[in-house]
Amino acid sequence: MAAGYLEILRAQHAARLLVGTLVGRLPNATAAIAIVLFIRAEGGTYSLAGALAAVYGVANAVGQPVLGRLCDLYGQPRVQLPAALLSALAMVAFAGTGTELLALSYAAVAAAGLFTPPLEGGLRALWPSVLRREEQVHTAYAMDAVAQEVMFTVGPLLVTLCVSLWSARAALVVLSVVGVLGALSVVVSAPSRAWRSAPREAHWLGALRSRGLLVLLGAFLFIGVALGSITVAAVSYADDHGGDVVYGWLMAGLGLGALLGGSVYGARQWVGPPERRLRVLVALLAVCYVPLVLLPGPVAMTALSALAGVFLAPAIACAFVLVDRHAPRGTVTEAFSWLVTTFTVGASVGTGVAGPVVEWGGALGGFVVPGVAGAVSLLVLLAAQGVLAVPAGGGVVAASSENDPNRAAEPRFSSGDRA
Repeated sequence: MAAGYLEILRAQHAARLLVGTLVGRLPNATAAIAIVLFIRAEGGTYSLAGALAAVYGVANAVGQPVLGRLCDLYGQPRVQLPAALLSALAMVAFAGTGTELLALSYAAVAAAGLFTPPLEGGLRALWPSVLRREEQVHTAYAMDAVAQEVMFTVGPLLVTLCVSLWSARAALVVLSVVGVLGALSVVVSAPSRAWRSAPREAHWLGALRSRGLLVLLGAFLFIGVALGSITVAAVSYADDHGGDVVYGWLMAGLGLGALLGGSVYGARQWVGPPERRLRVLVALLAVCYVPLVLLPGPVAMTALSALAGVFLAPAIACAFVLVDRHAPRGTVTEAFSWLVTTFTVGASVGTGVAGPVVEWGGALGGFVVPGVAGAVSLLVLLAAQGVLAVPAGGGVVAASSENDPNRAAEPRFSSGDRA
């Protein structure tokens, strides 16, 4: 297993791009907890903290595909670095003003979310130009998904460490600066500077004109719902079984399961259609959510949480392959950014749905939601099997050597206009 990942990391620029992207995304991964801790330190209410965190999340969901499209049009350095600087400046402004002027606080948080650079989608667009073999790119997608789990586990710990050493205000500033440095490391690299999207067809829908991509977004919207609902249901369970410590173990178990599953998945070379493999992975993911309704003791529940996470990272990694395949030429960064946005929106919907369900049916009701959401995700994939299957003989193969990660047949579009 380690040999496959080491082969990827030994490739020129690969380790730098992966680490730079993870560091650059730290502000995004830690924004919610950093905002909540800062508002509480300023004497604000949880309602205000939650509202500001929600504004950041919504703005981030809006900004990712927009900035992703701009990266496809104008290249990564001209978009990613200015966006990172604007996002960091907005967050520093928020740290400086605090809650004295609420309108300014909301505006600053919204700007910070809106201008968060699409480093995640940008990295996946770069992998094919850094790793020349297709099987290496697929392994890199799995490693990428695993690395995200590590970041979302380590990130909150870094926030609490900064708060304990300095203050919540300092944590916002430090993480913003670190994020800019990470983005800078990526955009000054040779692959990022050289990368150009393939010629694209001008269309106001951009990547969303792909039916296959829309199917994937629909499926992963409900996977996001499942994850969002688990975080709320876990709080209700922890309240009855030991408090915050138990909640932390449940979330750690979920992340550990995804980490292990993604590591094993990426270490193997898979054969067969990825769309069929994705259906199997999502089915297993949905099945593994079901035992959570048993509500055993904390130790067993932590084990079930780990089981619930095992197939998450593999499903995400497999989805990357399909996004790569179905993104219209010249829209790959935007397409990956849409997946990030859809997942984020789904998680927000999941938390919103699980709240009333938990109030009505307790933790048991809350843990029913991820199972139902996983089943709906599978139904979406089953209903659209023909759409996800790559059509035979109906495409045009790009003849250029540009860094188009698809390098595959693509259905023709009716418009003759070119961007």
